[in-house]
Amino acid sequence: MSAFDVRSDIRELERQKAIEALTVILRKGDIPHALVFQGLEGTGKRMAATVFAMACNCTNMADRLSEPDGLLRVAECNCRSCNKIRSGNHPDIHRVEPSGTAIKIEQIRELCDTLSMKPYEAKVRAAIISPASAMTTEAANAFLKMLEEPPERTILLLTAERKSDLLPTILSRCQPVRFNPMPRDVVEAILEEKYDLPPDAAAVLAAMAGGSMAKIRAAGDAGALGTWVRQRGWLLRVCTQLMARGRGRLSPGTVLAFAERLAKDRENLMGHLETLKSWLRDLIMSKYGEGNVINKDMTAYIQTISQRFTADTLLSGIEAIQSAERDLRQTNVNPRLTLEVMAMRFSR
Repeated sequence: MSAFDVRSDIRELERQKAIEALTVILRKGDIPHALVFQGLEGTGKRMAATVFAMACNCTNMADRLSEPDGLLRVAECNCRSCNKIRSGNHPDIHRVEPSGTAIKIEQIRELCDTLSMKPYEAKVRAAIISPASAMTTEAANAFLKMLEEPPERTILLLTAERKSDLLPTILSRCQPVRFNPMPRDVVEAILEEKYDLPPDAAAVLAAMAGGSMAKIRAAGDAGALGTWVRQRGWLLRVCTQLMARGRGRLSPGTVLAFAERLAKDRENLMGHLETLKSWLRDLIMSKYGEGNVINKDMTAYIQTISQRFTADTLLSGIEAIQSAERDLRQTNVNPRLTLEVMAMRFSR
C-alpha cells in the first residue's frame, strides 16, 4: 500500500460527512466486520479506508476522537502503528487492486489464505479492496464466502462508485458509508496549494472536476494542468466557430481537422467532451441570466457569445456530445468517425 502525504492528501477528506459517520463508529467501539465506501471516484474513499485502518490500531485514538472530524486527527498521528500504515509497510494491512483490468479470483484466494492466519501485530487487521467493482464474478463469489464467515480481528473495507457495482449479497453483509462530491472550494484550495496554480485556473479546474480529484490526479502535475487549461481555450474556440458555421465561417476541412485532433488524444478524449458540455451549458445559463457558470474566468466572453445562439442550438450541441459519448463507450466504434459526426452536428 502506497504512502500518502498528510498535509496535502488529507485535504481531500475535509468537510466529508462520511468522516463524521466513521468517527462515530470508532467512538462506539462496535466496529463492523465489513464496510463499503460508496461515492464518486476521486472523493477520498481509498484515503479514508487507509485512515480508518490507522484509527483501528492507533495507540492515541481515544485522545484524537474527541472532535467531530476526529478521524482526520488520527491521520496526523505519529505512533508506531500509524507511521507503518501511512508508509504502506504494515504487515497486517492488505490492499487488493486490479491486476490489469480486474481483481481476479487468484487474488481473492490469496487474501483468504492470508486472513485465515493470525495477525502479526495489529489489533484489527484490515483488507482494502479497491475498487470492489473490479472483482470478476468468480472473485466476488469467493469474497462472499469470506464475508459469510469473516476472519477474527479483521475488517474488510470495500470501495465502489455505485451500489449496483456490487453483488446484492455482498452489499447486504457490509455497512454502507456514503462519500459525497468534494466541495468546490476545497478542490480549489488543493489546486492552489499542491499544484501551485493561480486562483483563476484553479477555479476553472475545480468546477470541471465535478467534486472529484480523480481527473486532476490523472493530469499528473501543474504543468499538465496548465496545458489542460490552454487546450480548453482551443476546444471552446473551435466549438463556437463550428456552431457558427451555418453563417459560412468554416470549411468542411476545419470540421474534420477538429475531429481528427480530438481522436488522436484518446486518453483525454472523454474529459475534452465534458469540457465542451460545460461550455454549452454555460452559454445556456448565461442566456437566462444565471451567473453560476463553470468557466468563471470567461464570464464576460460567455455573456457576449451566448447571445449569438438560440437555446435550441446549444441544446442540440449538448445532445451531439452525449450521443458521441455513448458511441465511444462501445468497443467496436471508430472514434474519428464518431467525432466527425459530432462536429458536423455542431455546424448545422
